[in-house]
Amino acid sequence: MGKRYFCDYCDRSFQDNLHNRKKHLNGVQHLRAKRVWYDLFRDAAAILQEEQTKKPCRKFLQTGQCDFGSNCRFSHMTEQDLEKLSAQVQGEQRLKELRQEGADVPPGTIEDWLEKRAKRLSAAQSNSALPEKPAPFQYPPGWPPVQDLPPSLQAPPPGGWPVPPSLQWG
Repeated sequence: MGKRYFCDYCDRSFQDNLHNRKKHLNGVQHLRAKRVWYDLFRDAAAILQEEQTKKPCRKFLQTGQCDFGSNCRFSHMTEQDLEKLSAQVQGEQRLKELRQEGADVPPGTIEDWLEKRAKRLSAAQSNSALPEKPAPFQYPPGWPPVQDLPPSLQAPPPGGWPVPPSLQWG
């Protein structure tokens, strides 16, 4: 059968040879799927600017579906969607301004967060001389009273369940 080429953009595979690959990569379906993929990573300001210049799609507003999908030249965003997007853009602009002013803005990387967390945990452990006692067991809200529960769902008594003599180490 030979090697096969899988296109992540189009989510399909075909026999891998120069002719087939070239035909696929220059095809309209692949180019549209690739554009849709990269549109997922555009910043909110660019999306908002583009959507505000478009007229609303009548078919999408009436039925909730459009035959053209992401290739439609009209906007599929409602007023609420545009307001949310506008608020997101304003939030991003404020955050950018705060960073330029040198304000204390939480870092955006996971490594920074993990480093700060490790420091907090080590400081908390060094400050606490007494070991913390575990919280007592509590049933979730809405459970029936303990006496109404079957024995398998009841909490163990303080000190744990008694071990029968037949199971004790001799």
